[in-house]
Amino acid sequence: MESLNRTATDLVDEALDFADELNVAAHQLDSEALVVDFGVDVPGGVEAGMMLAEIQTAGLATVQSTLEEVAGAPLTHVELSTDHPALALLCSQKAGWELSVDGFEGLGSGPARALVAEEDEFQRVGYKDDFEFAVLAIETEEVPDEAVVEHVAERAGVAESGVFLQAFSTASLTGSVAMAARAAELATFRLSELGYDPLDILSVTGSAPVAPVADDEETAIARTNDALAYGGQAHLVVDEPFDRFDEVPSTATDEYDTPFAEIFADADWDFYEVPESVFAPAQVTIDVVGGDTHVLGDVNEERLAESFGL
Repeated sequence: MESLNRTATDLVDEALDFADELNVAAHQLDSEALVVDFGVDVPGGVEAGMMLAEIQTAGLATVQSTLEEVAGAPLTHVELSTDHPALALLCSQKAGWELSVDGFEGLGSGPARALVAEEDEFQRVGYKDDFEFAVLAIETEEVPDEAVVEHVAERAGVAESGVFLQAFSTASLTGSVAMAARAAELATFRLSELGYDPLDILSVTGSAPVAPVADDEETAIARTNDALAYGGQAHLVVDEPFDRFDEVPSTATDEYDTPFAEIFADADWDFYEVPESVFAPAQVTIDVVGGDTHVLGDVNEERLAESFGL
């Protein structure tokens, strides 16, 4: 497989070519690193969010929008599909890089994680990238500066001029869209965490509603997670049977039906105090090639309507 950062770099170039149409803004720093604001100080949008999801998955996924109903209200949904779930979702899209640099706080996702390859997913998949550029999307309330670039370059083992950062706030249209694109990733990650070999997951499609944009980051984080846990759906095609498929959807957790605003508040907004099992789509269909089809969980439109203010 070609370098994930190599293919993602091409997509960053494409975003730059259409920056005005996407409502994003590019900033080249003194180090020659490139920071693209996808939704911090600029509006971003649905197209920006889908482009960001393509970058986060290193071009190994197809992303599109649809219009579906939630509690009788038409809402934009985002659908993401990939035939390379281990690489696209676990080794790239997953938000697994916590950044805390000189007062800057952010959560990184994208193929730059594969240059570091210290998370458990990389050992399970057996992948580590080696490339001269590092592409990292950062969920944050501020545009990254040189200190963040220096940190990313050092950890990824690239020159500062080879760092490409995409910044977005959860409380933006881009953020709502990019989060809705994570239903497939959450299903894949949950199944992997339960002990299933991620290389036996052949194909995944996920869909979730785009949460209304909130006026503060905490509300946005709660709403976008509600969108996934109570409205996210995923279809997985896998190679081997497993006796824990029923634990994949969010309905299998003790916290199910609790608004994420309450779940996070109970943990004092320390995400590491929240059980990982709650980060899962509401409903999954798992097809075992040559075997059974499992339909598990269900969407919760009442909880979504309350969260979204419908």
